[in-house]
Amino acid sequence: MTLQEYWRIIRKRGWIVALAVVLGAAAAFGVSYVQKELYQAVVEVSTVPARPDWGLGNTAKDLMRNFTANLKTPEIAARVIARQQLDMNPYDLLANTQIEPDSSTFTIKIQVRNADGEVAKMAALGFADEFLEERTAYYAQLDKSDRIEVKIRSRDIGYSQVQPKPLLNAVAGAVLGLLLGIGIVLLLTWLEADLLRTAAAVERTLGLPVLGAIPRPSRREIAQSDVQPGRIGAPKTA
Repeated sequence: MTLQEYWRIIRKRGWIVALAVVLGAAAAFGVSYVQKELYQAVVEVSTVPARPDWGLGNTAKDLMRNFTANLKTPEIAARVIARQQLDMNPYDLLANTQIEPDSSTFTIKIQVRNADGEVAKMAALGFADEFLEERTAYYAQLDKSDRIEVKIRSRDIGYSQVQPKPLLNAVAGAVLGLLLGIGIVLLLTWLEADLLRTAAAVERTLGLPVLGAIPRPSRREIAQSDVQPGRIGAPKTA
């Protein structure tokens, strides 16, 4: 396609892309306002081997998945609720809790979401304390060189709002609308690919020179032909 053809497509169907961008951004912005407020608190627990031993280090990495699985149980959630005196169901707490091990840094990240930021913070610290106490009691029975030192990296944590985020959602909606609009334009262009609209397109497709073309009548000429017999488009008489 030539630059002239690209420009023709932009002039003819650019409004489709613009409309899709505006509608996508507006829809995402509107959806954000019906979302309830949700906050997230994050606490990290360190699980570092007591000595720099390759075998102990690999053991610690393998155990981190087990630590994570043991934390994500209704029993632990119930103990966290009792410890922090939270008014919620253990299964609801687990549904809003995400626990992920990171073997590259020997840390376990505990993320809790709640409509109340302080509740999310207390719950996250509750999970960390339960894990710390359980592991400390277990490793107290082992030789110090075989232990995995567990500690909370920082108790001074806050919380951040994760929803709603109208501006961020609006940008995402605009990008999605842009892609959708471009897709529609490409589809319409593909459907018209067999139509030859310009002299250059005819010459390029047929390999023959264009010697002349019938000019398109203007709107004024078409309107005049409706009332003047003998002109283009004049109504037939019986």
